[in-house]
Amino acid sequence: MGYPDVRLRRLRENASLRGLIREHRLTGRDLVQPLFVKEGLRRSAEVPSMPGQFQYTENGVVEEARRLADAGVPAVLLFGLPRRKDPRGVSATERSGVVPRAVRRIKKARPELLVITDVCLCEYTTHGHCGHVRAGRVLNDPTLATLAKTALSHARAGADVVAPSDMMDGRVRAIRSALDRGGFAHLPILSYAVKYASAFYAPFRDAAESAPGFGDRSGYQMDPSSADQALREAETDLAEGADLLLVKPALAYGDILRRLRERFACPVGAYSVSGEYAMVKAAAARGWIDEKKIVLETHLGFKRAGASFIITYWAKDLARWKAFR
Repeated sequence: MGYPDVRLRRLRENASLRGLIREHRLTGRDLVQPLFVKEGLRRSAEVPSMPGQFQYTENGVVEEARRLADAGVPAVLLFGLPRRKDPRGVSATERSGVVPRAVRRIKKARPELLVITDVCLCEYTTHGHCGHVRAGRVLNDPTLATLAKTALSHARAGADVVAPSDMMDGRVRAIRSALDRGGFAHLPILSYAVKYASAFYAPFRDAAESAPGFGDRSGYQMDPSSADQALREAETDLAEGADLLLVKPALAYGDILRRLRERFACPVGAYSVSGEYAMVKAAAARGWIDEKKIVLETHLGFKRAGASFIITYWAKDLARWKAFR
């Protein structure tokens, strides 16, 4: 059968019918808001390349967490900016470091809010790379112990999930072992299993003060041309003890997200990164696009590609728009 008997427009003209048969839905429960907390900051400061996003004081991040919970956002992802940096990022491991302190205070203020902590060293190292460095080379294995200690410090503070984003080989196993030995066998690991060396990260480096002091991160983050390698990365991390997987960035990698969901029976998230946010904000400020419509369309696209959850700088906006019809 074909036209005129088959008329697919019959299913589109009535708004209520469109809603009734909608295949994919974006809800407030899908969202995770990244937050940046900076040690020693006197006043929360807006990130110039990310309008509406802030480096928060330790008091400010707690207040923002309250606002997010009140808006219906179920989870946050914490990034810490320490007062002191060093070549090996040792300050990331401190039990009383900026992230553990923030975790304790947020969990005390809003216990129901899921607190995920980013586990990486780029914000903590003087050279801005995600691991230890010797003679201009990022060292994989010596970095693992520091990452494991960092994750353990977050767990002891009360983090609900730890999320290694460094892309060192073997880091999930190292973290899993440290958590298990430390009495945190119950704590899930969200692995940035598929993290590409992307130009979309530039504004984040302003927010996290983590630009590499030399070279770039293409020696350990994935090449954008690689797709099959993403499956190997995910499979390896799951074998090492990861409980959830993440694809980063989101916008240009929907095909990768779909392949992971079809291959692995575990939750897979998408991270809508800083460059995606900044581009939309810049175009919307000039009246070139409708920000709300663009954001709803792209985030629904992440869900359609298979995202179980979405880490996004628009989490609070999306929750307030209440546009999940």
